[in-house]
Amino acid sequence: MTTSTMPVLAERTLADVLARVQPGLRRVEAKMRESALEQHAALAHALDHLLAAGGKRVRPAVTLLAAGLFGAPLPRATALAAAVEMLHTATLVHDDLVDSSLLRRGHPTLNAQWSPAATVLAGDFLFARAAELASQAESVSVMSAFARTLMIIVNGELTQMFTGRGQASREGYFQRIYGKTASLFEVAAFAPALLAEAPPDQVEAMRAYGRQAGIAFQIVDDVLDFTSDESHLGKPAGSDLRQGLITLPALCYLEAVPDDADVAALLNGHAGDAGRVERVVRAVRESGAAEAALAEARAYAAGAQAALAGVPDTADRQALSDLAELLVNRSL
Repeated sequence: MTTSTMPVLAERTLADVLARVQPGLRRVEAKMRESALEQHAALAHALDHLLAAGGKRVRPAVTLLAAGLFGAPLPRATALAAAVEMLHTATLVHDDLVDSSLLRRGHPTLNAQWSPAATVLAGDFLFARAAELASQAESVSVMSAFARTLMIIVNGELTQMFTGRGQASREGYFQRIYGKTASLFEVAAFAPALLAEAPPDQVEAMRAYGRQAGIAFQIVDDVLDFTSDESHLGKPAGSDLRQGLITLPALCYLEAVPDDADVAALLNGHAGDAGRVERVVRAVRESGAAEAALAEARAYAAGAQAALAGVPDTADRQALSDLAELLVNRSL
């Protein structure tokens, strides 16, 4: 697309930016669908279902754009991008089981159809497949970063299970979303720089970009959990509150209205009370707390863009910058 036909950012969509890496994303999709070994028919069907459910493939797009920015070898970068998305898919399988979620993006989750034991094993298979794909990047430093990210994600899930529910602190919230989301964006952004043997300061710039873009992305998800409806979310509004999780919009509301009895009840273990959850969702919507949380997301997106000043100025860098902004401005 030439400069004369490229829409200005205010008119561009996430799809416009991702179009730059669509050929690469098709290669990533094919790589993920490669048969690693002869699989049980039920597992093969489940994997096909999970991959078809897809999503926008934002994380592998970050990897491909970063790989293009630094000139990382294409086959190895493709394997790395596939590993990132496969790891993301594995975490969703386990997340849905842990949270007893029956729907994701409006479709039945794996645990809605399989026993808990079978679901755990399917998630384990995906984790192993992600590691195998990461090994195809043929880089010890990349594999080390990938393994560390997996540990961060699992530790984050355990922290959420044991101490996250009913917790109302900013420190706890940001630690949780780093483990849940931002750590994967982080490795998606800086691992290609490692693969290309970029200078350490540029690797760190990409690490900062991924971390802050990932935090912005998760805050927006948490805002949408309050402001969207079930037909758009594919799950009930306020689903985090129903799990006893206090996210940034609720924290912003609690800072403004510290004596809200419904929030206090949710913090004290009454997350299953649907009426309370609905009242808090409505209060957050009407109070301006969602807008306050969104302003924080925009600040993190701006931080991600600022981090890119430390890497070469190319079209891929501009696409990464645009992507950070569009992740915040998305409606879904």
